[in-house]
Amino acid sequence: MTRTSQRLIKTFMSAIALVTATATTFAADYPDRAIKLIVPWAAGGDTDLIFRPLAPLLQKYLGQPIVIANVGGASGTVGEREASGAAPDGYTLFGAHDFIHSVYFGGMIDIKYDAAFEPVCMVSSTPSVITVGAKTPWKTFKELVEDAKKRPDQIVVGASLGSTSQYSIAIAANAAGVTFKYVPYDGTAKRMNALLGGHIDVGDSNLTQKGKVDAGLLRFLANMSEKRTTGLEDVPTLKELGYPMVYDSPFGIAGPKGMDPKIVAKLHDAFKKALEDPAVIATLAKYDMVPNYKNTEDYKKFVVEVTASERKVIDSLGLAKK
Repeated sequence: MTRTSQRLIKTFMSAIALVTATATTFAADYPDRAIKLIVPWAAGGDTDLIFRPLAPLLQKYLGQPIVIANVGGASGTVGEREASGAAPDGYTLFGAHDFIHSVYFGGMIDIKYDAAFEPVCMVSSTPSVITVGAKTPWKTFKELVEDAKKRPDQIVVGASLGSTSQYSIAIAANAAGVTFKYVPYDGTAKRMNALLGGHIDVGDSNLTQKGKVDAGLLRFLANMSEKRTTGLEDVPTLKELGYPMVYDSPFGIAGPKGMDPKIVAKLHDAFKKALEDPAVIATLAKYDMVPNYKNTEDYKKFVVEVTASERKVIDSLGLAKK
């Protein structure tokens, strides 16, 4: 080996050592500034209401604030694209639910979740609830189905097309043998406002809308969870009504692919501690939410399972494009 070759190898190894040392120091010091959490829907929507009360309480465990950035548009894909394209340095996180799979299989985005994101942990999950406005005539899901059979494609459903709010209702409609007319809305906040105003008849929602139900502004007709859940004790499940359908939305935290495992571990530990904190639990309870924690590895496995199940759902509805 020539002296020149030896010098090149020595220089290369020194560069690797420097990069490794810098990365280790960076991970040890992380975080040293505020962290942005991209929520791909408008403020006031279900996903926003899951993460917004949690974010300020995490500062206790991270030492730095988490700032919610609502990046809505195109059924959540605008925020998803921004989050996936961010630097994998731990300062941009993504708060998402399972729409990330449905929009890919539905052909609305070319980003495949497991190839673009690094899962951190699962935070919560909420059952999908078939919801109608107070001005509608239906008091039960059975009444809605009977009316829909008389008026196919006339009852208007508001939904973020290609997302869970469309698929949940479509699954229920398919099981009941009815068809609805779907009108696009970008996010839950706009969809719920349309439902409150009588501009649409039906929408998918969850426990975050319970306050409006208690106030007599909305009505929950059917819960799509496996069994009746806390806060929805008086709402029958679709399974109880004779439709063996289960559908809910898991909410989790991820970052761009390539994050340092030590940073992922720090984030995971902070979220785990926060979700066990009585103050956090009490805050989430105000919104009728209960933590549903999964660690990084379990969340990764769960994402694989959800991806497969979402594909089956979309295939069964004839809506798959990928």
